[in-house]
Amino acid sequence: MRIIFMGTPDFAVASLDALVQAGFDIVAVVTAPDKPAGRGQKLSESAVKKYAVEHQLPVLQPDKLKNPDFIEQLKSYGADLQIVVAFRMLPEIVWNMPPKGTINLHASLLPEYRGAAPINWAIINGEKQSGVSTFFLQHEIDTGNIIFSEAVDIEPDDTAGDLHDKLMVKGAELLVNTVKAVERGEYTETPQKEVTSTTPTHAPKLFKEDCLINWNQPVQKVYNLIRGLSPYPTAYTYINEKTLKIFAADILEKEPGIQPSGFLSDGKTYLNFACADGFISVKDVQVEGKKRMSVEEFLRGFRI
Repeated sequence: MRIIFMGTPDFAVASLDALVQAGFDIVAVVTAPDKPAGRGQKLSESAVKKYAVEHQLPVLQPDKLKNPDFIEQLKSYGADLQIVVAFRMLPEIVWNMPPKGTINLHASLLPEYRGAAPINWAIINGEKQSGVSTFFLQHEIDTGNIIFSEAVDIEPDDTAGDLHDKLMVKGAELLVNTVKAVERGEYTETPQKEVTSTTPTHAPKLFKEDCLINWNQPVQKVYNLIRGLSPYPTAYTYINEKTLKIFAADILEKEPGIQPSGFLSDGKTYLNFACADGFISVKDVQVEGKKRMSVEEFLRGFRI
């Protein structure tokens, strides 16, 4: 089969590499345009583009997916199958182009956690399990018929970064098995409404207001938020009118004795914020204008 791969971040690179290593014919790669990044605003290439260039795969970087020139270029490759991993929403003229359809790898056990941030929301919501699913694209986002899925356990101290890495590896394996099954014609499609009778949990895009810690909540809920937003986009609070991002923390399950959002510190080794029913002991932080550092480093240079 002739395959076109579409993806942008590191998560997608693992899948692309697995397909290449499995010997599939990747005739072109579609990824995001180069974007200015950093203080110098130099153009930065996506992780997928870097991989594709290193492996001499043709790269397409359309600004608009409905651009007629891009559509004609896509058609010229005569792909039998398209694969999408962590890319943009495709217009029907694109996903409906190849005769064998377009497969998407999604980082959840569909129909749970449809949307842009399934890894983050699974941990924020305190789930014990997540997973990966492959499905054929249809009109509505993340609603197509499921081909395969596989579960992955979430450990009590896993961050979004930890779960990302687990699902990245498991997803690449599942995708290779999916493409092999499609190539052989040995698979069944399961409509998502047959998987669960309950209303699925959604995983919308995260905004800054979603990342602000509400210390009036139970300590476990705050801990889940910190884990679910680490390392990106990162939970934050305010201390002495400065923004403080929190990347890692521990739970101290004892009665606060002070109002939520109040904190205790010896000014050297610990900084504990009060929640409704316990403390969050921060371990890894970044105050605005500074680099990420341990709480000990932070306390040495910041008067509280």
